[in-house]
Amino acid sequence: MWKRIECTAVYTENIELSVDFYQSLGLNKAWEAFQDEDKQWKLIGMSFPEGTAQLVLKNNPNLAVAEIEIVVEDVRGTFESLQSNDQVKWIRTPFPNPNGGYVAVMQAPDRNIFVLVGK
Repeated sequence: MWKRIECTAVYTENIELSVDFYQSLGLNKAWEAFQDEDKQWKLIGMSFPEGTAQLVLKNNPNLAVAEIEIVVEDVRGTFESLQSNDQVKWIRTPFPNPNGGYVAVMQAPDRNIFVLVGK
């Protein structure tokens, strides 16, 4: 069902300070985007020297939880197969991804947040 980790998103109060810190550990700033139309909350993708997974930094205090993005074969199929599992709380049911495919957001019984992406 789950194929690989795409990225892990973590909250930071000072996003530029965090970029400098993670660059000192060998990560590279790969991209930057705003999370909202008012351009108040940033997302910055940090790439590792090896592999394709990224660390995404976010400064929106309303989303001060870690989110792990998981690639799945079929987002809607995964949702349907887990929908009857009482231990899974769906934060967002499948919706179209503007970059193609679908996205759904779930909370596991241990309260960790997983963003499922795929076709």
